[in-house]
Amino acid sequence: MKKVLVVDDEPAIVTLLEYNLKQANFDVQSATNGADALSMIESNHYDIVLLDLMLPEMSGEEVLKRIRMDRNDTPVIVLTAKDTEFDKVFGLEMGADDYVPKPFSLEK
Repeated sequence: MKKVLVVDDEPAIVTLLEYNLKQANFDVQSATNGADALSMIESNHYDIVLLDLMLPEMSGEEVLKRIRMDRNDTPVIVLTAKDTEFDKVFGLEMGADDYVPKPFSLEK
């Protein structure tokens, strides 16, 4: 079973993603802030990380930077309300594997 980490501080988004990913037979864990996300990534193997950029305590950008500094090649998909072209390019240049602006469709 593939393991997914959802990192988002919006409970409705976390619930939506957890429900749909579990229905698709993924093992899903979640973190609501960057520090918890990094701790979980250090102690677990994830097949993919879904990462919001606007998090309390530590930004998603900082989380992504630290993931890549540790030479962790786990795919990271950014899910965020930051939707300008600059934000998208910046996120991809920082090491995100894909960039999906909110609101998003689960069918995409």
